[in-house]
Amino acid sequence: MSNKQSTVAFLGPYGTFSQAAVINHFGNECKLHPCATIDDVFTAVAEQAAEFGVVPVENSTEGPVNNTQDCFVDSRVQIVGEEIVPIEHNLLVPIGSTDMAIRVIASHKQSLAQCRDWIQANYPEAQLLECTSNADAANRVSTVEGVAAIAGEVAAETYGLHILAHNIQDQEDNRTRFLVLHRTAVAASGADKTSILVYTENKPARCFGVRDLFNGYKIALPRLDPRQQRKEAGPMFSLSISKVMSMMRM
Repeated sequence: MSNKQSTVAFLGPYGTFSQAAVINHFGNECKLHPCATIDDVFTAVAEQAAEFGVVPVENSTEGPVNNTQDCFVDSRVQIVGEEIVPIEHNLLVPIGSTDMAIRVIASHKQSLAQCRDWIQANYPEAQLLECTSNADAANRVSTVEGVAAIAGEVAAETYGLHILAHNIQDQEDNRTRFLVLHRTAVAASGADKTSILVYTENKPARCFGVRDLFNGYKIALPRLDPRQQRKEAGPMFSLSISKVMSMMRM
């Protein structure tokens, strides 16, 4: 369904892993529409400012991206694809800089968490600065002295920075799954993955009830994430199901 000339909204600014996911899925010819927040990506797709949107939904090290899951509660956009991106973090500094000048290491909070052991081993005295994105952190490197950023190669290329250390993530198999959003669903392919939001009564063992319901139909649940409803008391569950014939919402 994707079109190489499509306008695609993603979590900006330029230089994020979200941009890398867009390029992997749509190619370099698509029109990029960077957004300040994940909520803004959903809005851009819903209001037709962009034909597609790309948002992170889970990381193999840090788990689900709660903001993305919450956005589906109030949005009617559909999931029409996914892109899994290997996350290779690098330490970025200005060209000509040395590691002796690093006083602050900036990055998104998940990236800082994914590199915590490496940071502790190499820069235990550095102050950690949480930013809205890795690209935001990379941009700070070029404007504030003594700041290094943890980000990907796209950010290094975008902001003209030097990669002082490559692949500093603590887990080698570090991947983030991104969802591709569109205003309407696509026809079933026969090898689909379905994501469902399920609301239950606020009673004991509701999680087991949801699990047993699908077990009874011999449907595997690769993921089952409990979430608290934002508007009402009681649990909500985000499910991921492989090889279901159509996209569903409950």
